[in-house]
Amino acid sequence: MTRATIEAYYAAFNRGDLAAMLVTLHDDFAHHVNEGATRLGKEAFAEFCRHMSETYREELTDMVVFSNDEGTRGAAEFVVNGTYLKTDPGLPEARGQKYVLPAGGFFDLKDGKITRVTTYYNLQDWIRQVSA
Repeated sequence: MTRATIEAYYAAFNRGDLAAMLVTLHDDFAHHVNEGATRLGKEAFAEFCRHMSETYREELTDMVVFSNDEGTRGAAEFVVNGTYLKTDPGLPEARGQKYVLPAGGFFDLKDGKITRVTTYYNLQDWIRQVSA
C-alpha cells in the first residue's frame, strides 16, 4: 500500500493533477524541500504546487520506489526533466532553459496517507544547468 500511495502521488504530479496529489496526503501533512522552508498542511502545499506549475514544467522519469514492511516509510529516486518557464525570485532568469536533475523523495505515512514528504536535489547543479 505504501508503494502504491507514493506511486499515485508521483503519477498525479506527472499529470499535473493537484487534486489527485492532495488525495494521497494525510490531514496532518508536512512538506520539506532542501534549500527551503517546511510547509505545514495541504493548503500550504497546494499553494507551493500552484507556484511551481507556473514557474517550472517538470516530468519525473526513471522512478524507483521503496518502502518498509510496516508501510510507514518510503522513498523514491527519479530524474527530473524540466523547463524553467518563469523567473523564480532569487534564482537565475528564466528563458525556457531545459534541465535534467537527479532527485529523491522520502516519505512518512499513516493510515495509508502521506504525512511527510522530504524532497532532495542538488540546487547548485540546477543553477549551473539553467545558467549555461
